[in-house]
Amino acid sequence: MRLYLLALNPTDSVTEGFLPAAVRLGLDVTLLTDQPDAHRAAYPEHPGIEILDCDVRDHRAVISRISTRHRPDAVFTNSDHLQTQAALAAHYFDLPGKDWRAALRAKDKGEMRRHLAVAGVDTVWSAEITSPADLTGSLVADAPYPCVVKPREGVASEDVVLVDNAEDLVARAKEILARRPGGTLVVEEYLPGELYTLETLGDGRVRHVLGGFHTELSPPPYFIEERLTFVPAHPEPVVAQVLAQLDALGVGFGACHTEFVVHDGRARVIEVNYRAIGDQCDLLLAQLLDLPLFEHILRTHLGEPLPADLGVRRDGAARLEYPCADRPGTLIAAPAATDVTVEGVRLTYRPLRALGERHELYRTNRDYLGVLRATATATATATATGTGQRTVDRVVADFLAAQRWEIQP
Repeated sequence: MRLYLLALNPTDSVTEGFLPAAVRLGLDVTLLTDQPDAHRAAYPEHPGIEILDCDVRDHRAVISRISTRHRPDAVFTNSDHLQTQAALAAHYFDLPGKDWRAALRAKDKGEMRRHLAVAGVDTVWSAEITSPADLTGSLVADAPYPCVVKPREGVASEDVVLVDNAEDLVARAKEILARRPGGTLVVEEYLPGELYTLETLGDGRVRHVLGGFHTELSPPPYFIEERLTFVPAHPEPVVAQVLAQLDALGVGFGACHTEFVVHDGRARVIEVNYRAIGDQCDLLLAQLLDLPLFEHILRTHLGEPLPADLGVRRDGAARLEYPCADRPGTLIAAPAATDVTVEGVRLTYRPLRALGERHELYRTNRDYLGVLRATATATATATATGTGQRTVDRVVADFLAAQRWEIQP
């Protein structure tokens, strides 16, 4: 069976998750990308993968490229930017896939807000800015400060900032538009509350809730995700509210990573990422839940139904930490990749920035220097000193305290 996989730059999700899963499933893989050289360099252990150059942001180019090659059995992507294109291509070839309209609503943050409001599920004040000329009149005067400015189709908290007043809004929006010529920004009311995620997997018939994470952010005005703690099960009323908003958007096929806040018992969606959670959280989930997560996701796109019971473990504790650069400069000292088990806690550290690289300070996840994944079962961490999560937290803190990252201006 032939899987067409759409991608931009190489990612851990594809390199360590989906490609090995495709190999285990015995699939022939054709990877379509606008960065073929980067992918060829990333997969030396998978020489059988066909990598073709393609303007994957254009669904017409994707359909044409597929039409001139092998007959497809599935068209899939885990990229935020390519969900609509993959959905349209799958639909064109009469293959299982996401509703392209739902993919577009999830990607376009302005359209998501409009659709949820029309559906009567949730109304959030929002407006769109396409040029500095829009930063006048009622938009600036009526904005409910503090509010959030962000790219309409952005990812990874890139250019997402909290503004406190009209002057701040105008200044920040002009800066972002200058960096993103031709782009559109969304200004929306700030939604207070603790930030969480909900991870779901569906086949269009059944939908499984895999759990989620509690996300801790950098201090305002930026929104860098610095730490995530696994939540095996959110309160049922919270889950029901989030799923109702996903239903209104038409989201329910394959993997979905939804970010939401909870305030006074009310759950409100921040954004919907119609793909598996990234930044190695998906790798952690598969390990923690003892679940062939990547295989299940690919199987849904091959038209196979999900089992009624995934058989996931619910006794685990986990945490991810992202050491971040706090200044621009060259990284001259950092820990190497590490795999170690301490007090029953499995620690996996992977560097994300090479020694000798110079970077500016981005105020996004591009400031990540590395990622630490920590997982443990409840039985492995049951000690007289506390719960499994407490043990995980302590082991993580001790590990990070013993490491050194040094940036030279």
